[in-house]
Amino acid sequence: MKIHYLLDMANAIGENLQSLPDADEARLEISQHLRRFWDPAMRQQLLAHLDQTGGEGLLPVVQQALQLLRSGA
Repeated sequence: MKIHYLLDMANAIGENLQSLPDADEARLEISQHLRRFWDPAMRQQLLAHLDQTGGEGLLPVVQQALQLLRSGA
């Protein structure tokens, strides 16, 4: 899948969930959503993008959620 589609989808999830009252909960919910509903190849592409670009084009909350996802939290 083209990375810009993944960035758009991940940011849409982030925009919806970053409104949760607790920032830690928002990051956790985003990471859990990606783990539950995204194909492993899509997650891998997003993590590779994070590594290669430092998360260019991703909301900070999504970047943080990806770090949680990577750590297995």
